[in-house]
Amino acid sequence: MAGQLYNSLNQFLRNLFGEKVKKIPLDAGLTCPNRDGSKGYGGCIYCDSRGSGTGLAKSLSIREQIEFFLKKFQVKGYKKFIAYFQSYTNTYGNLHYLKSLYETIFDYREIVGLAIGTRPDCISEEVLKVLENIREKGYYIWIELGLQSIRNETLRKINRGHTFEDFLSAFELLQKKGFPVCVHVIFGLPGEDEEMMLETIKTLSKLKPQGIKFHALYILENTALAELYRRGDLKPLELDTYCALVGKSLSILPPNVVIHRLTSDPPKEGLLAPTWLLDKNKVLKGIETFLRSHGLHQGSNFMPDNS
Repeated sequence: MAGQLYNSLNQFLRNLFGEKVKKIPLDAGLTCPNRDGSKGYGGCIYCDSRGSGTGLAKSLSIREQIEFFLKKFQVKGYKKFIAYFQSYTNTYGNLHYLKSLYETIFDYREIVGLAIGTRPDCISEEVLKVLENIREKGYYIWIELGLQSIRNETLRKINRGHTFEDFLSAFELLQKKGFPVCVHVIFGLPGEDEEMMLETIKTLSKLKPQGIKFHALYILENTALAELYRRGDLKPLELDTYCALVGKSLSILPPNVVIHRLTSDPPKEGLLAPTWLLDKNKVLKGIETFLRSHGLHQGSNFMPDNS
């Protein structure tokens, strides 16, 4: 990582496959246990009807989505792709149906791997067996596991429907099975201050996941979070505050953790706040400026556990 501020996903994939690789987002039209009544209704308070995804399942099949994105990115020079099952919970559903979704990639030689977005309480031995069989065919597979915060009080506030202990159980099982894990965290959740947010990162630095995604909490129309915002019960993070939080977090994380994302990518339509998230380059520049101005880089403040 010499000369780099952080260990980026783009560079990791380039090193792994010998060339640039593009993730393509897929919406399988699935649901979540805190949407369908299994654990609750309405989903997480920040989620709209798209389930933090593209919403393409309403108009395109999985094959149509794959072919749409292959065509879109092949003209830009990409030859290898990771199929990213992004929207909702992609290990939650009928096992045979999930298997058929994942195995769609067999028909596309350009696809070299899978990324599966899911929740800690929806990881099972049965689904992992399906993924193990796919992995044995030479595909690279990682699991994107939504944690958001280590604080159970926060998880209750945002209607996650699982606990930090659920995350630890799922993480341990995935590590045992040899699946790389990319953990999602959100900064700016209701009731959390800087110390609490950084405590999540310090805890993860000890667990040493293979990857991490940083998100800034954003407020969309037609979400429970929008009501909190309108009542004045939630104040979104300022740009400088977020950049500093991510910069400090990077310095805490082990240098070999792959950074999959540094900022949220909200839809312009329906976004109430913070609007600075729409200028992604400005956010990335702000994080870089913070790191350079403080003489930091990924792992510069990492404290290995030698016990």
